[in-house]
Amino acid sequence: MKTPTESRRRISSEESLRLWREYKRTGDIKLRNRLVMTYAPLVKYIVFKKVRELPARCEVEDFISCGLEALIASIERYDPEKGATLEQFAWTRIHGAVLDELRRQDWAPRSLRRWERDITRAREQFSGLHGRRPTREELADALAISVEDLRRRQDDISVSDVTSLNTLVISDDETTVERMDTLASSDPRLDPEQAASVTEGKEKFRRAFEKLPQREREVAVLLYVKNLTLREIGEILGVSESRVCQIHSQLKRTLKSELATDGMLFSAVG
Repeated sequence: MKTPTESRRRISSEESLRLWREYKRTGDIKLRNRLVMTYAPLVKYIVFKKVRELPARCEVEDFISCGLEALIASIERYDPEKGATLEQFAWTRIHGAVLDELRRQDWAPRSLRRWERDITRAREQFSGLHGRRPTREELADALAISVEDLRRRQDDISVSDVTSLNTLVISDDETTVERMDTLASSDPRLDPEQAASVTEGKEKFRRAFEKLPQREREVAVLLYVKNLTLREIGEILGVSESRVCQIHSQLKRTLKSELATDGMLFSAVG
């Protein structure tokens, strides 16, 4: 019985050709799967070799899946009469499939990506010669374009780099977090200062509410907590609707007086 190491060992071109011919003769899917497992590391090698070129929005797993599909297709379409080995043919097909998938996921035009590569190359060459990063003027001069044209192209490149909010990034404490966790929230409730002000305001309102007569507190609860109408409240308290309206007006005046310095809070509850 073969050990796992022996079953995964790299086979020669002659062995893979014999295995391929046997698969084409018998159609045994197990033989095809053995070829796939043999050359699967080739897929990872090609994909991870291009990882640095992949935008942050792209998932490596997508490219590995794409590469494996290309590997299976190459096994099916391989023709040894054309001179290439199965590994050479698979390499070409996998590499091409990865590039096609990268272009498919990138909505920016190819001309913009060429400018991105040219700008990066010019910046690296300048840094290698002068030991520092070039200024925008120096970079524009190296590319033989105007500073305004360079600025416009860099803006277009920045806009084109769409990133998933679920992408993992390195946080300040060197741990990995999702990009959405690094974005500042626009929700004022999450602002510590705002939250402290709201808490203090609620406490002031609670103390003012406790000073109200019992009948006014009852009307407030029925109106704002139970969401009853003035007529329904009158029926419960045994008074007319107009009397409920008077009690309501009185409790608002009392609270407004007590919360004179917190007018915004009063308007929110009244």
